[in-house]
Amino acid sequence: MLTKEFESELKKWRHDFHASPELNFDVNQTAAKVAELLISFGLEVHTGIGGTGVVGVLKKGTGNKSIGIRADMDALPITELNDFPYKSKNPGKMHACGHDGHTTMALGAAKYLSENGDFNGTAHFIFQPDEEATEGAQAMINDGLFEKFNIDEVYAFHNLPGLETGNFASRAGAITGSESLFEIKLHGRGGHSALPHMGVDTITVGTQIITALQSIVARKINPALNGVVSVTEFISDGKKNVLPGESVITGDTRALSLEANKIIEDSMRQIVDGIAKAHNINYSFSYNVQTQMTINTPEQVHAAIDAAKSLVGNDLVDGDCEPKLFSEDFAQMLLVKPGCYILIGNGTEGNNGKSLHSADYDFNDDLLVVGSSYWATLVTKQLA
Repeated sequence: MLTKEFESELKKWRHDFHASPELNFDVNQTAAKVAELLISFGLEVHTGIGGTGVVGVLKKGTGNKSIGIRADMDALPITELNDFPYKSKNPGKMHACGHDGHTTMALGAAKYLSENGDFNGTAHFIFQPDEEATEGAQAMINDGLFEKFNIDEVYAFHNLPGLETGNFASRAGAITGSESLFEIKLHGRGGHSALPHMGVDTITVGTQIITALQSIVARKINPALNGVVSVTEFISDGKKNVLPGESVITGDTRALSLEANKIIEDSMRQIVDGIAKAHNINYSFSYNVQTQMTINTPEQVHAAIDAAKSLVGNDLVDGDCEPKLFSEDFAQMLLVKPGCYILIGNGTEGNNGKSLHSADYDFNDDLLVVGSSYWATLVTKQLA
């Protein structure tokens, strides 16, 4: 597989991506760089898939089998606190989730396989925009990703701070949670802060609702089923001496099964309705599933784990890890094709051990050769 001689080139690509982060679908510079490199490797390159998505196609031999490798390209609206030479040059934008590393590792595998690959079939390298807002995968699918390209199975991985560097982990079934966004609008009667009895202020009602929502996971869901309910905003039209008549509560929920997500939604509706009626105010409630659970298929998990073990050894690979409650829009691709989402350890110390989405996080460059080699190993095994 890849040797350390590739590392300096991989680092250069990764640091270039890190210094020039772009958001959502507006990843034009990143996509252009990806396409330029893929063309230089000799791949057949397709751009503009799902807006700014890129697909590189590498075919060897006469085999009909095919595989897809997905990497995400977008960054986050975060102001970077790191102070190294390749820190973000775009104010308020940062690669705080390691997509710069994911993109680089897929490129590394594409370069290696184009020069040295010994396989019989077609490898598709899928570079996706807008993973963070969870709309990029579906946009590429809607634009014909799986009609334009004959992809039998699809794989992706994500770095994970807190897991030792270079360790791998995955599982059959749900590995990441669904994400649903909710909004509660309360319509009461505002008034003077010294005369609360003459109205119904929505802060009092809203705080009761927020407190009651925290009972859903603790008391409504079977402890064997995971879930999270998080209120992230509480906005009112109140002033320092004016009680609010209008308030909006928003947030998101996570679940690892359709059953748990249904319990959360139904319970939220009952709580909001009951408390609003108790205070005789009107309300509206919306609950929208943003992305589904990421469901790995057993056959592809076996292949992904086997590739990891052959690369780093049995001791560094967990084939039945605990599921995670963050969401991943790769889930949308797994609703269409069989595949596997696998985690790779980003380390436990320094910037590499900081939480994803932290302003002082950084992707671990020690993974670049390992991750590129992993994709090359998986492609070679699956298209043997």
